[in-house]
Amino acid sequence: MAVPEKDRRAGDEIADPEKEVGELVGRLTEPGELEPAERRRLLGRLAKALSAGAKKAKESGAGRGRWLADVFLNIAPRIPIRDLHTLSEHHHGLTGEQLGDDLIRTAQKATMTVGAIGGALAAAEFAAPPLLLSAPAQLVAETIVVAAIEVKLLAELHEVYGVRVHGTGAQRAIAFTAAWAKQRGIDPLAPASVTLALGAATKTALRNRLMRTLGRHLTTLGPFLTGAVAGGALNRMATKKLGEAIRADLRGKLPSGPSRGELPT
Repeated sequence: MAVPEKDRRAGDEIADPEKEVGELVGRLTEPGELEPAERRRLLGRLAKALSAGAKKAKESGAGRGRWLADVFLNIAPRIPIRDLHTLSEHHHGLTGEQLGDDLIRTAQKATMTVGAIGGALAAAEFAAPPLLLSAPAQLVAETIVVAAIEVKLLAELHEVYGVRVHGTGAQRAIAFTAAWAKQRGIDPLAPASVTLALGAATKTALRNRLMRTLGRHLTTLGPFLTGAVAGGALNRMATKKLGEAIRADLRGKLPSGPSRGELPT
């Protein structure tokens, strides 16, 4: 039975798969802590939106991997990326390696939290067979949010290490997404790394990376709290591995100097 309009809570409407996915991901990845109940609610709305989008994609004949990549490319420009000054302000004045450390810790905490919530939701569905078919939507939502958090981390590490990526906001977002798909930093001396970011090879790499991430989250399906524990732990380890790999890569992109990662005076 439909819920009367006057009885609906604000924000409980089903998200439009074309218009609200980016907004929801932006809210789930913006700086600051979200209350667990609010994060769970937003993930639930995102799952509904993605489920609706997946049904449309199936009707149009699009494969899941291709559809997932298209969704992410559409939301990438909505991921909030902070500049170096803002990053330092938000992280108690830290700069350089200490700021990099803090960014990775914060991203780990965020993906661990999303994984725990997503894993717990999936575990709840696993324990209730009639609802099992809705579990994958929760895990797709988790996959999208975790990928967005990691793209944000990758982009902000470029700020910390002084590796400037030029272009419009949309071009930079796509370039950072392409770098995430390949798990490496962007070479500032290769302009084509931005202009060719949407090539066929990059789209394939993004699709494969997203599907591997989704596959990792599918392992969290299990009874009771096993999904929550597994989801949090797997995401935390993967985000740390990515962060350290990107840092190692970025350290070699520019010659060392006192200005790299330091705020202007």
